Amino acid sequence: MSYTVENLEKNKVKIVVKVDQAAWQDAIQKAYEKTKKNYQIGGFRKGHVPFKVLTSAYGVGIFFEDALDIILPVEYGAVLDKEKTIEPVDRPDIDIVAISDATLEFSATVQCKPDFKLGAYMGLEFKKDKVKVTEEEINAEINAKLDEAGAWIPVTDRESKKGDQVIIDYSGSVDGVKFEGGTAEKQMLLLGSGNFIPGFEEQVEGMKIGDEKDITVKFPEDYHEKSLAGKDAVFAIKLHEINYKEVPTLDDESVKDISEFDTVAEYKESIKKNLTDKKNSEAESKLENDMIEKIAKSSKVEIPQCMIDNQIEDMIGEFEQRLQYQGLKAEDYYKYTGIKREDVAAQYKDMAEKNVLFRLTLEALLKAIKVPVSDEEINEKIEEMAKQAGKTFEEYSKYINEEYRNYLRNDLVTNKLFEYLKNNNTIK
Repeated sequence: MSYTVENLEKNKVKIVVKVDQAAWQDAIQKAYEKTKKNYQIGGFRKGHVPFKVLTSAYGVGIFFEDALDIILPVEYGAVLDKEKTIEPVDRPDIDIVAISDATLEFSATVQCKPDFKLGAYMGLEFKKDKVKVTEEEINAEINAKLDEAGAWIPVTDRESKKGDQVIIDYSGSVDGVKFEGGTAEKQMLLLGSGNFIPGFEEQVEGMKIGDEKDITVKFPEDYHEKSLAGKDAVFAIKLHEINYKEVPTLDDESVKDISEFDTVAEYKESIKKNLTDKKNSEAESKLENDMIEKIAKSSKVEIPQCMIDNQIEDMIGEFEQRLQYQGLKAEDYYKYTGIKREDVAAQYKDMAEKNVLFRLTLEALLKAIKVPVSDEEINEKIEEMAKQAGKTFEEYSKYINEEYRNYLRNDLVTNKLFEYLKNNNTIK
C-alpha cells in the first residue's frame, strides 16, 4: 500500500490510497468465498461454481462491491494507524479513483477535529453552592418511604375522594359515536393523579360503589390523537371499588419496618447524611460544569456541523432506547404523539452543541495539563471495587479487561484534572 495525504480547508483531509495488487486480489477472492453460494451455472451445483468459471461468464467485476466492503476499512484504518495526527470526527467520503481485477486506487475525504485555542484556565473565580438540608426535606423523604409501605384498604361506607384508588368501567363517545381506546373495564384510577383527561377524575370524586353516571369532558387542543383534539366527549362511568391508602405512623416500630434502623432519631440522621452527600455531589458536579463552561467561553473553536449532528443522533438513540425500556417502540411513540423525529432532533440541537464544545474543552485541558495516572492508582481503584463486592483483588481482576482498565484510567484522569482546576482557581 502507498498513499498520500492532502490537507484541505476547514480541517478536512484527503487521503489517496493505492492498494497493493496482492491485497486487492485477496479481497476479491474473499468476496467470491462470501458470495459463491448465490451463483449457479449449468454443470455445477449452486454454490460450487469455480472462481474462474464465474469470472469467465460474468467478469471479475461481479465481486468488486463485496471486495470493496472488505478492503476499504482495512486500508483506511491502516493509514490512520500510521498518521496519528489525523483525528477523524466523521465517516469518510470514499471515491474510487481506479479499479480493475489487478488495480484499486481510492480517495477518502474526512473531517478531522477542529483547531482548538484554549482560553484561560487558571487564576479564575468560581462559586460553589452551599449545601444545606432542611427538616422539610428530611420529612419528605420519610413520608415517601412511609407511603411506599402503605397498604390499600377497601372502603364501602363513603363516597370516593381525592387520593383514593378506584376501579371503574368507562365508555367514551363523541357525538354519540364510541371512539377507539375510549372503553375499558375494571380500570384502576388514582384520583388526583392527573393521568386522565382534565376534568375526568374530579367528576369521579363523590361517586359511591355501584354508582353509574355520565360525565362530560373536553379533550385538550393539543391531544395526541388529532381526531379527538378539542372535542367534547361523554363517558359512561360505573364505579366498582374504592380503596384508600393506610400509611404507617412514624415511630420506632415503623422505622424498623422501612429501614435498617431501630429509632426515628437514627433514621433521620441517616437520611440527613444521605441528602447531604447527594447535595455535595450535585454541588461538585455543578461547579465542575461551571468551570468547563467558563473556560469554553474564553476558548476559540469552529465546531464542524457533522460533530453536532453525530451528537444529536447519539442523544436521539439514547432517547429511543429509554422508550424501549418502558416497553414502547420509537415508531409507535412518534405515531401516537404526533411528534416527528426531526422535532426531537431540534430539541437536542443546543444541548448537543454544548456537549461537543465541553468535550473538546476537556480534551484541550488534558493536553495542556497532562495529568498522570499510574497503573498502581488503577489497581487501587480495582482493589476498592473488589472490597465493595466482597471479593479479593485477584478474584475481581478476572472480570477487568483492558477496555475497562482504560475506562477507569480516563475516570481517574478526569477527576485529577478537576482537582488541578480547583487547586489553581479561586472557589467561593
